[in-house]
Amino acid sequence: MDLKNKKWSDDEFFKQREEVLGQWPTGKEVDLDEAVKYLENIPDEKNFAKKLEKAKNEGKTLAQPRAGVALIDEHIKLLNFLDKEGGADLLPSTIDSYTRQNRYDECQVGIEESLKAGRSLLNGYPGVNHGVKGGRKVFESVNLPLQARHGTPDSRLLAEIIHAAGFTSNEGGGISYNIPYAKSVTMEKSIRDWQYCDRLVGYYEDRGISINREPFGPLTGTLVPPSTSNAVAIIEALLAAEQGVKSITVGYGQCGNLVQDVAAIRSLEEQTEEYLAKYGYKNVVVTTVFHQWMGGFPEDEAKAFGVISTGAAAAALAGATKVIVKTPHEAIGIPTKEANSEGIKATKMVLNLLEGQRMPMSKELQSEINVIKAETKCMVDGIIKAGNGDLAIGTVKGFEEGIIDIPFGPSKYNYGKMMPARDNEGAVRYLMTGNIPFTKDLLDFNKSKLEERGTFENRAVGFQMTVDDIFAVGKGKLIGRPEGK
Repeated sequence: MDLKNKKWSDDEFFKQREEVLGQWPTGKEVDLDEAVKYLENIPDEKNFAKKLEKAKNEGKTLAQPRAGVALIDEHIKLLNFLDKEGGADLLPSTIDSYTRQNRYDECQVGIEESLKAGRSLLNGYPGVNHGVKGGRKVFESVNLPLQARHGTPDSRLLAEIIHAAGFTSNEGGGISYNIPYAKSVTMEKSIRDWQYCDRLVGYYEDRGISINREPFGPLTGTLVPPSTSNAVAIIEALLAAEQGVKSITVGYGQCGNLVQDVAAIRSLEEQTEEYLAKYGYKNVVVTTVFHQWMGGFPEDEAKAFGVISTGAAAAALAGATKVIVKTPHEAIGIPTKEANSEGIKATKMVLNLLEGQRMPMSKELQSEINVIKAETKCMVDGIIKAGNGDLAIGTVKGFEEGIIDIPFGPSKYNYGKMMPARDNEGAVRYLMTGNIPFTKDLLDFNKSKLEERGTFENRAVGFQMTVDDIFAVGKGKLIGRPEGK
């Protein structure tokens, strides 16, 4: 099947489905007709898409942690702890690394070794190996909506299993779960594989089942300019909508400059809705997710809570629909359930204090929104043009040509010539644009903002700024200043 941005026919979908469900024995547990009936009986408060839409309508920001362990009973205990002790509004199942790479044999070994050890020896929940039966045990043992969060270029079997098990949200996309996560997966393959995941959701939607899809906003999580992640989110939203997805959560990873962070979320929501309307996708509910700081964290727990609380405040003031919570153990490794719970509690306290408050429009905020939208438009329109109007083809060609270029992406299919750095107020700008088709005004703007910093720091604008910025937050600052500045 040639790659194109066109809704798959039932024949195309079901032909590939036979191959997908045959990848691992638990694929046989998926019965679509039975799954539709099962999902019909889920109460609205346990449906991810419906809970997000309700929060958007009420102007609330929900809190969601990351979490996942190998054994079903332990995973249930962890999720219920994060609900009852932490006060989470939405629950995750972070998927283990073997599953993300479709290495189910090794995953099974990890489960068996975890059983012997009496503790998780995998870094997440093995959704495929536990199958529909295991997934339903998890879903029926918790009181909140469940989402799979992972980093899988080929999530087709995982999507089949988690949705049939009652998980009404799946994170990822053909760009955001490829370029930041894989080295050698072609864009063509990951886009096609995620079209399958989106077509599966479209199948459920056609039968009245609301299922949420969430492109992964932070990408590589390191100094990603807002317009880069916004452009990727908009493209993945359009690709998903073509396959019939009706609930889309577009995301953004905190950069640290409060005005820029608020501008990023607001422009992302507005521009996603604008592009969906432009291309004729109606009745799509767009919600937003703000990811707390994804870069290096301070080891000191009190300082880590400062980073967490700043992210919570930015999410609230931006009006994000939900915020993904970090933990005070971020610099150490996989957090304890207690540390995870504390991150949620700190976040919820800030959200409660700021409930109903929004950053008011100002000259600075409007200017930042205008810049982000203009930069984003250059990239999205450039991708569409590269495909002669076909977004899927344009995405493949656009990444080959560097129309969108994700900083620090491991993929060999990423152009890799763009380089970011912070300006003198800590906003992330484009130090080097590579082949991104910005207008002269935008190029001049980015250059002038970085030159302001160079003048203040009395040093040349260059890559050393980028290096310094990468390590700054871990050392207790936002901007990587030279000593004495």
